[in-house]
Amino acid sequence: MGTFGKSVLRILVMLVLAAVVVGLWQREQITRLLAVNSLFSEDKIVNNFSHMDAAFLTTPVSRGTGPTSELAYGADATLPAEVADWVTARNVTALVVLKDGDIVHESYYKGTAPDDLRISWSVAKSYLSALIGVLLEEGVIASIDDPVTQYAPALIGGAYDGASIRNVLNMASGVVFDEDYLDSKSDINKMGRVLALGGSMDDFAASMTQTFTPAGTQWQYVSIDTHVLSMVVRGAIDRPIAELLSEKIIAPMGLEQEPYYLTDGFGTAFVLGGLNVTTRDYARMGQMFLQRGMYNGQQIVPAAWVDASTIASAPTAEQQIGYGYQWWVPQGAVAGEFMARGIYGQYIYINRARGIVIATNAADRKFREPGVSDQNVALFRAIANSI
Repeated sequence: MGTFGKSVLRILVMLVLAAVVVGLWQREQITRLLAVNSLFSEDKIVNNFSHMDAAFLTTPVSRGTGPTSELAYGADATLPAEVADWVTARNVTALVVLKDGDIVHESYYKGTAPDDLRISWSVAKSYLSALIGVLLEEGVIASIDDPVTQYAPALIGGAYDGASIRNVLNMASGVVFDEDYLDSKSDINKMGRVLALGGSMDDFAASMTQTFTPAGTQWQYVSIDTHVLSMVVRGAIDRPIAELLSEKIIAPMGLEQEPYYLTDGFGTAFVLGGLNVTTRDYARMGQMFLQRGMYNGQQIVPAAWVDASTIASAPTAEQQIGYGYQWWVPQGAVAGEFMARGIYGQYIYINRARGIVIATNAADRKFREPGVSDQNVALFRAIANSI
């Protein structure tokens, strides 16, 4: 074969290899996109919620090398009779109840197990809030009244220009963002496709251009706000969120298993809903906040931040559920009653006066039906009052 023939052969081989590489890349993208499209299907949702790493890009959140913090078993609590019906109606997969730091009830359903790493959905937002509280205490972030653009200049000129960190913590950014999970064309579902296809969450956040009200004047729950908080943190300290959360929150708590985050195609943690943790370890987070940031023998989150972030400070309308700094405050709450909440029935409920923490996971496809959230809170309160 002559020189020309060899050159042609080399080019053909390179083209074939390139085609194979592109094919594999596209196959991964298609696989993730298909996973998003079937993520909530009735026959797959329970398994998917315990195995998110099978379909999405992930990064570990190291639990560190320390021992597991003790969760002692207290006397088994007799729960209200309505719990059994609630478990069925809400497609509950796990329920852990702590009383004064001891496990008094623990149950798993739908073929799931205690060591399942379960998707947090928006419960993850409360973890990022805790991290911000630590960084604020350390001086990494100077003030939550600083503009977000001071730390995330990519947002200059967009919808977030003019919003403070406090505004965004309160979900009062004023940014237009369609959070309708049932509309395939909504912003929240567009964001899901960005995640699945390996796009950039930072670019997606920076692409937001519209506001419906000045920042700080009206509460409206928009999940992209939490990603903007992640941009603020990374801009302030130039370290990955997974690394920071491990160092400041996860490792000091002494978790049983190593959590992980879903990530975009650039390794950026999906902070607004991509944390995966066992239910007992969600309960540990609740107990740490019940104890005003003290856990495992140390002050992990500043007590002042716990207090500030878990009161209803957001500008919600009358008769709306209360909201703090990425924590929910149910209507009619007593002092020290608050919760982290995620779609499809993920909760960490804290009732400090009763010494109760309830961590529950579910695959409730009817979670958005009228009255469901109120029914869940009523059930948690019934459990707290019964023990």
